[in-house]
Amino acid sequence: MVTGLVLVRMNAGREKATLKQIKETKGVAHVSAVYGRWDLVVDVEAEDLPSMTNVVVEKIRAIPGVASTETLVTTAI
Repeated sequence: MVTGLVLVRMNAGREKATLKQIKETKGVAHVSAVYGRWDLVVDVEAEDLPSMTNVVVEKIRAIPGVASTETLVTTAI
């Protein structure tokens, strides 16, 4: 299992619809709204790194209203 945090910047005016679609995306475990440079922190869980890449690139980044993302792959310590 691979987990990661995806930092998401959204386009103004589409926040509600964008947030709804992100929450419904398979692989998304939790979404937190934050203030500052990023708008959301999305917790993603996937079987492996290629699957996580698919969730981020093919699903989250494809949602209308997502302006940019940055992914932080996490590891247990």
